[in-house]
Amino acid sequence: MEKMPFQPDVQRVKTAPTAAITSDWRMSLPVLAGSKVTLRDLDVSDAPSLFAMLTTDEVSRFISPPPSTVEGFERFITWARAEQAAGRYACFAVVPHGMTAAIGLFQIRELEPGFLSAEWGFAIGSEFWGTGVFVDGAHLVIDFAMQTLGVRRLEARAAVANGRGNGALRKLGAVQEGVLRRSFFRNGQYLDQMLWSILSEDWRERASALWGNGVIH
Repeated sequence: MEKMPFQPDVQRVKTAPTAAITSDWRMSLPVLAGSKVTLRDLDVSDAPSLFAMLTTDEVSRFISPPPSTVEGFERFITWARAEQAAGRYACFAVVPHGMTAAIGLFQIRELEPGFLSAEWGFAIGSEFWGTGVFVDGAHLVIDFAMQTLGVRRLEARAAVANGRGNGALRKLGAVQEGVLRRSFFRNGQYLDQMLWSILSEDWRERASALWGNGVIH
């Protein structure tokens, strides 16, 4: 979570493409529709709304510093699309039903070649907290990670002090594995982080139960 959004100046090691991923998601992410939100590819035109939503003190408190200008978000979006084309990264814009502007992001980055393991993160405009937008979008993103990318282990990190973020991950059924001591530098200090994971077999079991009970629509 704290690595959200990833900074475009980070150097990444290129990995050879694998036969495990056969989707054309590298060229264009699928449009994912839930009960409250639609997730779609990022577009440079999303930069102004993302700048307005993700640079507030509330939202940016526990994430890596977001771009400080609209132009910075435009560069981030261009970088994100290049990483997607290279098969290392996917980033969805979050658009609530009835709106056209993006109010947040969900991202997944490769930790192992072929996405056997991956890390995900998210940032949502604070005015949409507690509305169900996050949970709706999170289910869509996790399904995409497991079914399309073939992720077997999906990790997330959240500062111990980030009660809302940790609560959201727990609500999704993520398992808390431990504390990463002084692993995140923010606002001049090092913070401890919780490490969370979701395994593909656990998610399939949970999703089956939720859909079977009519909880997810």
